Amino acid sequence: MPQPRIVVSKCLGFDPCRYDGSVIPDRMVDSLREWVEFIPVCPEVELGLGAPRPPVRLVRVGGEARLLQPATGRDLTEAMRTFAASFLDSLPPVDGFILKNRSPSCGLKDAKVYAAPEKAPAVGAGPGMFGGAVLSRFPDLPVEDEGRLTNRAIREHFFTAVFALARLREVVDGGQMGALVDFHTRHKFLLLAYNQARLRELGRVVANLGRRPFGEVAAEYAAGFRAALARPPRRPAVVNVLMHALGYLSDGLTPAEKGYFLDLLMAYREERVSLSAPLSVLRAWVLRFGEPYLSGQTFLNPFPEALLSLTDSGRGIP
Repeated sequence: MPQPRIVVSKCLGFDPCRYDGSVIPDRMVDSLREWVEFIPVCPEVELGLGAPRPPVRLVRVGGEARLLQPATGRDLTEAMRTFAASFLDSLPPVDGFILKNRSPSCGLKDAKVYAAPEKAPAVGAGPGMFGGAVLSRFPDLPVEDEGRLTNRAIREHFFTAVFALARLREVVDGGQMGALVDFHTRHKFLLLAYNQARLRELGRVVANLGRRPFGEVAAEYAAGFRAALARPPRRPAVVNVLMHALGYLSDGLTPAEKGYFLDLLMAYREERVSLSAPLSVLRAWVLRFGEPYLSGQTFLNPFPEALLSLTDSGRGIP
């Protein structure tokens, strides 16, 4: 599989750059090191604050959140905005972000905002100064914090999206219409699970009846594909795809095998098993029967199997 290119907060196992000079080991990030190309960044260190350093916080001033360092009295708002714009402008094409939760710089939606620089209560929460810039600049990319990725469903959706986008990036870089058509064919089941309307729309785009240049077609396709994968698929839609896949194999299966698989689908629909359970059975049957169309569907292997983990925080998807 092509390696996704992911921007990650440097404190998540890469460098002791937290305000107290510590590093935060993260099992999920560690598990990805073999499979992805990481671009680590610590916005606060990049501002020259050093590590360790007096902490910074978001403070409500005149109706807006500003990034202040109470111990020194510095207002770092404009410096952080300038760095964020420069850093994000300089990035190569990336497939996703993993940022530190609750951070006044990297947080995505849970950074505390205080009423005053010191000895004041929190009056709200929102994105950190750098995290907010990421969300604004890349609204259609997978952007998560390490806290949310402890949820298994969120994590597997994130993995599915970043690996799919890495495959698409490789195809777009190749510049061949035939490769884009093949990509769409191999991702039909995945798109069917995520967004049926987008599947039909992208089919029309890749058909290219107007004979447009590859660059135009690829740009429109990539935008639609990112939009299709913006939200995790609903379980009924996934069950529909699994039933569709079963149709390719049912002639060779015994009634008992079909019954077992249907029971497994019911367990998945009722959230008693994860998607990996029926997918594992399907993959085994695809190998058994040598079914060529299903064997090419990325829906069955959306990301490296080594990244599967039973770890689940139990927190639902907001």
